[in-house]
Amino acid sequence: MAIALSPTTFIDKPIKFGTDGWRGMIAADFTMGRVVHVAQVAAQVLQQCYGAQTGSNTVIVGHDRRFLSPQFAQAAAEAITQVGFDVLLSEDFAPTPAFSWAAKDQGALGAIVITASHNPAAYNGLKIKSAFGGSVPPEVTQKVEAQLDTPVSPAAQPGKLERFDPWPSYCQELQSKVDLAGIQSAIANGKLTVFADVMHGSAATGLERLLGSPIHELNSEPDPLFEGGAPEPLPKYLQRMLKTVADYQPTVAGGLITGLVFDGDSDRIGAVDGQGNFLSSQILIPILIDHLTEVHGYDGEVIKTISGSNLIPKVAKLHERDVYETPVGYKYIADRMLESNALIGGEESGGVGYGHHIPERDALLSALYVLEAVVKSGMDLSDRYRSLQDQTGYYSEYDRIDLPLASMEVRDKLLQVLQTDCPKTVAGKAVTHCLDIDGYKLTLEDESWLLIRFSGTEPVLRLYSEAKDLEEVHKHLSWAKDWATAIG
Repeated sequence: MAIALSPTTFIDKPIKFGTDGWRGMIAADFTMGRVVHVAQVAAQVLQQCYGAQTGSNTVIVGHDRRFLSPQFAQAAAEAITQVGFDVLLSEDFAPTPAFSWAAKDQGALGAIVITASHNPAAYNGLKIKSAFGGSVPPEVTQKVEAQLDTPVSPAAQPGKLERFDPWPSYCQELQSKVDLAGIQSAIANGKLTVFADVMHGSAATGLERLLGSPIHELNSEPDPLFEGGAPEPLPKYLQRMLKTVADYQPTVAGGLITGLVFDGDSDRIGAVDGQGNFLSSQILIPILIDHLTEVHGYDGEVIKTISGSNLIPKVAKLHERDVYETPVGYKYIADRMLESNALIGGEESGGVGYGHHIPERDALLSALYVLEAVVKSGMDLSDRYRSLQDQTGYYSEYDRIDLPLASMEVRDKLLQVLQTDCPKTVAGKAVTHCLDIDGYKLTLEDESWLLIRFSGTEPVLRLYSEAKDLEEVHKHLSWAKDWATAIG
């Protein structure tokens, strides 16, 4: 179908890219016309940034399982050909990291993925992936934003549109990273039982494709409403999964149970231990650091965001690995991966990637490593975590909350106070260090910490804390809420 070229000047709400892509409410600000225009501009910017090094004229286009995602992807692909680029359009849904891998594997300019990741059902979005197989850096999305007000002219010679299946190459690459036969044997012998909650998203069928073995997959069917919630690996959305794992009885005495959870586009991961307890990436990243160094012998630095657990550097120190800390957002981790020898890069929200792969968070690869870690150690995930706590002598709990603010003016007022009069104490504890690379991370006298960050697009205060126990964590979070309320 022919798509009219559509500049954004008639739209009230400006298009802004966040930590990983542009997202908006379907039919309100995420419309077919806007998607078409953003896709065309993004293709041109990818050519400007990566054309010389790749010599390519091809853009990968893919999508998740959200409402209208295939149609948005089809329209974007056709529109990109109108401005002279060749397009490889995915035949079906696939994980976002599969399209990142495809961009590198195919030698393309990059990829455009229609997905809103973990957002609720009313939203959709568009991610731009680079030629090197990861999220484009901020300067690239800034170029896209800067060129959106300029009308796009059709090319004299339209490009070609072909369809492709992203799964085979992606699966082959991931399978090569682990002892696949060892995992398969453990499943076949009943020594390991695997559950996966794909949350109606793009990881559906993924683990069975990779393992070639049957697993227990929950929420496999598409659901554009995500059961009224959101496809985000958080306990409040995982009650069925937690109960299913807790109630399951292994068929073999001493058999281990591992649950894995994937967000809507399969770039974030969570896990469930054999007792049905949810394990965030704050727990998984230390396990993965230990596994990758002990079993695979990988070297390189550990990259973490400022909201990552203090156990991460403790475990890194066990293996004599340097640690580099970034702002929140995986694109900052990807930037660092491109300029350093990285072992692993991870964020507290579930995104984990690897220096020996592509600079992209990849939940299915992480899942394979988690399963391999369970098989090689013969330990339940929580037991493995407790072992690392014992080895480092560091024990902690973590939580975070989002606090809605009355207005962006209140947000600005709070930010000004932090800039000019950063708190000296938190819940009666002295602040020993303040890191302001992304919000304000206040390290306290007992090694606990409180992070105060602001949403860049809405009046929301994001509060994070880690301390020796949940009671202390909640004291810090309550203090921060009271502090914000008193000022605002």
